[in-house]
Amino acid sequence: MSNQVALVTGGATGIGKATALKLASQGISVIISGRRQELGDAAVVEIAAVARGGAEVRFIQNDVSDEAAVTAMIDGIVAEFGRLDMAVNNAGIFNEYCSLDQSSTQHFRDMLDINVVGLYFCMKYEIAQMRKQGQGAIVNLASIAGLNGIPWGGTYAATKHAVVGLTKSAALDHAAEGIRVNAVAPGAIRTDIIADQLNNNLAELEAMHPMHRVGKPEEIANGIFWLLSGQSSFVTGHILNVDGGFQAK
Repeated sequence: MSNQVALVTGGATGIGKATALKLASQGISVIISGRRQELGDAAVVEIAAVARGGAEVRFIQNDVSDEAAVTAMIDGIVAEFGRLDMAVNNAGIFNEYCSLDQSSTQHFRDMLDINVVGLYFCMKYEIAQMRKQGQGAIVNLASIAGLNGIPWGGTYAATKHAVVGLTKSAALDHAAEGIRVNAVAPGAIRTDIIADQLNNNLAELEAMHPMHRVGKPEEIANGIFWLLSGQSSFVTGHILNVDGGFQAK
């Protein structure tokens, strides 16, 4: 997988950064994107420290809900590196934890803009480039909330159900073109998003999982890496549960 080029949106923190670290450590050049320059700059230093085989690391300040910005990002990657072999569409937000009747319309619209429309923009232009190359692999970040109803998280669940639908449909559209499209569905993972929503009280989420713990970003990164790699060459349209047994209940 050396000499290949990967994009990881939302790559400055959490699952995105863990994925970028994994890819760079395998000799893959990684471009991470995000909205906060200072976090991106710090992440580049950390990722570059583990990069092997001449892998390059870049940060692009970007808002995935801005179609023009996404187009410019993909064009810039191709202009510098000549190709885009892999994409991990990880950028997403979870901005409220409450019952549907108490939810905020604006919060829901914000989640739709990032989690669904932003994903659509990224996939649209990633796939366009990969079709020119005749190959590529995409992994989207779904969630256990994209496969089930989630108490106090209906608006977020709606956006992640859309991720699953986009993933499976794009996989069918491009299966014969050398482009694989899959997703991971994490359980609760120890990230800033979870901590912020639950005020650092993870006990209820730990109890939801048969393993009685929440996951680590690195555990999701390992699943993403497998879906990007040639080891999953006959896998497309798949939603990989990395959830501590949640879906087995």
